Amino acid sequence: MTVLVVGSGGREHALALALSADPQVTKLYVAPGNPGTAAIATNVEVDILDGPAVAALAREVAADLVVVGPEAPLVAGVADAVRAAGIACFGPSAQAARIEGSKAFAKDVMTAAGVPTARARVCDSADQVAAALAEFGPPYVVKDDGLAAGKGVVVTADRDTALAHAAGCGRVVVEEFLDGPEVSLFGITDGTTVLAMQPAQDFKRVGDGDTGPNTGGMGAYTPLPWAPVDLVEEVTRTVLQPTVDELARRGTPFAGLLYAGLALTGRGVRVIEFNARFGDPETQPLLARLATPFAGLLLAAASGSLAHHPPLQWRSESAVGVVLAAENYPGPPVTGGVISGLDVAGSDGRLVVQAGTAFDPAGRIVSSGGRVLTVVGLGADLHRARTAAYAGIERIDLAGSFYRRDIAERAAAGAVAVAELGA
Repeated sequence: MTVLVVGSGGREHALALALSADPQVTKLYVAPGNPGTAAIATNVEVDILDGPAVAALAREVAADLVVVGPEAPLVAGVADAVRAAGIACFGPSAQAARIEGSKAFAKDVMTAAGVPTARARVCDSADQVAAALAEFGPPYVVKDDGLAAGKGVVVTADRDTALAHAAGCGRVVVEEFLDGPEVSLFGITDGTTVLAMQPAQDFKRVGDGDTGPNTGGMGAYTPLPWAPVDLVEEVTRTVLQPTVDELARRGTPFAGLLYAGLALTGRGVRVIEFNARFGDPETQPLLARLATPFAGLLLAAASGSLAHHPPLQWRSESAVGVVLAAENYPGPPVTGGVISGLDVAGSDGRLVVQAGTAFDPAGRIVSSGGRVLTVVGLGADLHRARTAAYAGIERIDLAGSFYRRDIAERAAAGAVAVAELGA
């Protein structure tokens, strides 16, 4: 099988790593890719928002499967163009990708499907925003209706901050605050059948102890030893399958990766948001644990044959991913710094998944974005996986860079305590 992955970030490097490990994959291309993907695939230049250009590239490399990574090309209809060229594509149509492209559309779908979620108001004016804030009270939750690279949400007790965020967005969705821990659960679907992956938890705030502004994600881990044992089954039954069924009923079937961001509240599971693609950084530790051959799984979803695919298989190890961020992130990052220590960080069973990296004219790997890379550690439990991840990221040198030091800390401590009691 020849596979083309579209995108250049950490998610796409993680996808490429999983695909390269599948014996079915004989040729692997990533467009445009990054220095990490260049080590395992052929990087090819393309405008990822240009559907006809991506389709032409897929024909040129004789791709059997195209995997569209980021949300922007999905919302722009790139998957539609690839399918129109007669090539299997993992990724929803532009119409179905509105589940991420518009928070208001997602709320409408959830209401029609009976999916549990926060009460919300769609607001187009300052007066509507003020009324919604008064209705729901603090903490205030204000979401940009459109795509915002994971940074379009403000959760604050300060009303002026909430109003200012709304004023900078245009149309927004104001929601009631959902208490309880947050969980990410991904469902692979062909538009009819859903195969749920295992849950993961990511860390959005920039600083230790969940302090500072929201980011695209500073780390993630899986599995969740504290989560209800029937969580995957419940979310598949009450969230993923009803949403897929509702989109099919509307004539816009969703084939690809449906990401459910969840809050486990005192009143039960509630959906915070949907995404139309693999989440970053959750994908990095999740795919490090997936034992099912990846290319065949994605092709089954892309070709409508997921009902005949066997259940997903997972490795027994836990996985923890820690993100290395550039100086000043999540503000405008300092870029161009030379990165060293990658080989050592990626030894002893660890994975270094590159995201905001590039080659400089001398062929050195330098930083090119806010989230530079993720180090994934594997271990018999979260404590050991976490120790491995931090032992790796400590070996990387990039001037001004930083990382959170508490990724999976509480969960790992809980798992260790349970293990000690059991012993």
